[in-house]
Amino acid sequence: MSPQTITVALTQADQAANPYFYVPFDVPAGTTRIDVALAYPKAEDCVIDLGAFDPRDTGYPTNDGFRGWSGGARDHFFIATDDATPGYIHGEIQPGRWNVILGLYKVPEAGAPATITVTLDTAERELAPQPPRTFPVRQAAGWYKGDLHCHTYHSDAKGSPELLHAAAKQAGLDFLAIADHNTITQRRYFHPQSSPDLVFVRAMEVTTAVGHANVYGVDDWIDFRMTKPADAHTLARLVHDRGGLLSVNHDKPTIPWDYDLPEIDCMEVWQSTWMAWNWISLARYQERLASGLKISAIGGSDYHQPDRLLPEGPLVLARPTTVLWLDELSEAAVLAAMKAGRGYVTEGPSGPHLSITAEGQPMGSTVSGARAVRAEVNGAKGDLLVWIDSSGPIKEVTIAGDRWQHDFALPAETAGFIRAEIIAKASRERLVAEFTGALEGKELPWQLRGADLQKQPIRRALSNPIYLDG
Repeated sequence: MSPQTITVALTQADQAANPYFYVPFDVPAGTTRIDVALAYPKAEDCVIDLGAFDPRDTGYPTNDGFRGWSGGARDHFFIATDDATPGYIHGEIQPGRWNVILGLYKVPEAGAPATITVTLDTAERELAPQPPRTFPVRQAAGWYKGDLHCHTYHSDAKGSPELLHAAAKQAGLDFLAIADHNTITQRRYFHPQSSPDLVFVRAMEVTTAVGHANVYGVDDWIDFRMTKPADAHTLARLVHDRGGLLSVNHDKPTIPWDYDLPEIDCMEVWQSTWMAWNWISLARYQERLASGLKISAIGGSDYHQPDRLLPEGPLVLARPTTVLWLDELSEAAVLAAMKAGRGYVTEGPSGPHLSITAEGQPMGSTVSGARAVRAEVNGAKGDLLVWIDSSGPIKEVTIAGDRWQHDFALPAETAGFIRAEIIAKASRERLVAEFTGALEGKELPWQLRGADLQKQPIRRALSNPIYLDG
């Protein structure tokens, strides 16, 4: 069929009315492939995202009709019955009114034209199914290591799922959540590849201009088209109705969470290297705990796999690493431990171990009448262990050995919860040198200043809280 060309004039008024702009086109019965190309004057102040919905879309929030999203990473895609561009869902092509969806991320004051070219094809093609889930299990209780936030070329990374898989094995991980932006098509690779050696956890990053959140344990796509602060509560309902977990991501510059705070299960308190402004995320987490909320702390690298496998270092996958106590390694066990707070976040796969108990109860528990807590620490000799309750730090002690145990009698006024952090002291100079060395002579990223490297406390591990009841 001949290509169809549609040109629209995008304005800041369009952006203010709705950050998602819909360009309809008709698809006749018998179509087996759709190709779409987008052209617009890309610039620092002009960034347009790209996606597609089929006729089943009922408007936000829809359960059906999503056919793909590539954000600003691509300017063309195809959807066919047997295959699709990464980020887009292959399968049956419903006849009727489809929409190209343009995300108006940045629109210049003068506006911008956008031209969409749609090409339809009716050549005979197979109808390929989506891959079924697998349910691998490793039968052994213990501490398991994983990364809960990373990306492939199914969204805005350059690396393939195969490369990310290799990076996870290189890091020695036991589980991995691949949270590509606003799409779930990475499951085409990760569903059949999940194994007892490396369990893949279903995930998707809900990505908007004013906040990101990870969805875990849901096979369905979750509608990301939030346009007002209260839509965060709709997001939480969509996730929880499907039995999933919701976590607010990197609540710090440059993309803090600017929606209402909905009912969340977890919070990403540590994203990428500690120096990436994570003290702001941690402070917001502390405030939420102090207000009486019970939210599990998790970490994720937000690693965007490049098109080659990089060596281990402070700026790659699993920096930080989330470590969970599991009765077995399985996706169900990982999700349950995340929700319960049965673990800690550490700087990397070989980072310090930090677990705390109160009256024999593990992290995430609610304990009545607790009089003492115990910390078990490995691999942080000479650094500091800090105990924290709802009022802030209440005790600091130097870690005396590589395998070390510390018992702390809780002051009578301890309130709300107790958690622990390892802060670099003996290791600080080495950690700063490793971080700056990984930059390979480039300027400090993320608008960091030299004073930040000199003065900011560097956390090496963060425990989940134990909640105190009376």
